[in-house]
Amino acid sequence: MNRIILALASLSILSFVSPATSDPSNYRRIPASTLVTENTSLSTTKKDASFDNFLEELYDDADLKQAKLSYDVFKRAAIGYYNLKNQGKLNKNKELLTVIDFAKPSSEKRLWIIDLNKKKVLYHSLVAHGRGSGNEKALQFSNVENSHMSSLGFYVTKNTYVGKHGLSLKMEGLDKNHNTNAYQRSIVVHGADYVSESFVKQHGRLGRSHGCPALPADINAEVVQLIKDGTCLYIDAAHAKFQSAYLNPDKAIKNFEAEIIKRQAEILAR
Repeated sequence: MNRIILALASLSILSFVSPATSDPSNYRRIPASTLVTENTSLSTTKKDASFDNFLEELYDDADLKQAKLSYDVFKRAAIGYYNLKNQGKLNKNKELLTVIDFAKPSSEKRLWIIDLNKKKVLYHSLVAHGRGSGNEKALQFSNVENSHMSSLGFYVTKNTYVGKHGLSLKMEGLDKNHNTNAYQRSIVVHGADYVSESFVKQHGRLGRSHGCPALPADINAEVVQLIKDGTCLYIDAAHAKFQSAYLNPDKAIKNFEAEIIKRQAEILAR
């Protein structure tokens, strides 16, 4: 986790620091009396505000606005990421979050791979949607085999294999009624020649897959190797019917608070 809430000031306002980038000696200058303990009780409003502040700072530090990722989409993705992380579903050694926003047309870059530890966008890329979902934009989504539609929701990446599209990455869909058939549908990350700027210039949009989030062929291998083995991938769209248990902010905040206490205990034990 990039930013850990370390201090509770006299006005009960939580502040954030990044252990990945800050001088560890700074921790020792924080009075022990101001640290959050297991007995500290924060109102729901204050905890919500603190978590929101954390996400806003992360969004700003990673320059996600400049990268044209909507804050609302990022927030949903991040809430799911922290819920999945605290449920032990993600690789502890890879603090990576891949976000796809299918509300954008395929002619725009609508995939971001964010290193949450370094607070940096590693890739901002074109990505194709399924041919059953629409032409220029993905308008329909399905969990049904042979629908050739994309599926919304949270995924955890699995292992790689070499198939008809070259190096490809299997994924497990976690959202019931939305993407849980992804594995059996062979919804994978793979490269495709129809995902390129030149294709957009010629056709006004990307080509379309059978439901897979297909990437430009020239970056596919790098991306697949980067995000394989237990990282979070989230596909969002302006779709009112989408619901996910992983979008519960109360659980994310509760788990986040528990990790704060754990990290503070480690700091005090030094």
